Amino acid sequence: MPDPELIERLPELVVLGHIRTPWARAQDCPRNAMESDATARVEVLPPWRPGLASLEGCTHVILLYWLHQADRSRLVQTPASDDKPHGVFALRTPNRPNPIGLAVADLVAVRDTYLKVRHIDCVDGTPLLDIKPYFASVDAKPEARVEWWEARACPQPPRGQVTEN
Repeated sequence: MPDPELIERLPELVVLGHIRTPWARAQDCPRNAMESDATARVEVLPPWRPGLASLEGCTHVILLYWLHQADRSRLVQTPASDDKPHGVFALRTPNRPNPIGLAVADLVAVRDTYLKVRHIDCVDGTPLLDIKPYFASVDAKPEARVEWWEARACPQPPRGQVTEN
């Protein structure tokens, strides 16, 4: 862990709501959001609900959330899919200095108080930090590569295969 005196602090984040998923424990969650077709309910707290206006016309959203059960002290980790250690910034692990989760989710429904989404990978009750519309024209990067992932030692089978309607 870096020297605490060298760490710049920012003002606090605001929790916009909570994400309700079928997974009670981190080890039950999918390794990535696309591994499961389970639906989740993104509950938005009353002060932030007006921000949902016009979202019903979107097919996908980017959700940012706080992985509150993460270990924030591990800067080098060996993922389950490889036998080599990698820096945390080369990984999508929840265990990172600022455990911010990100998912590009299918937007199934927009209601007055919540969103119904598919393709999320967090535990039930995860704090929601932000919702952004996904723009394929600017957010998609089909040519993107992660070299260590392509050469990894041991691909893992999917987990978190829960189906819910």
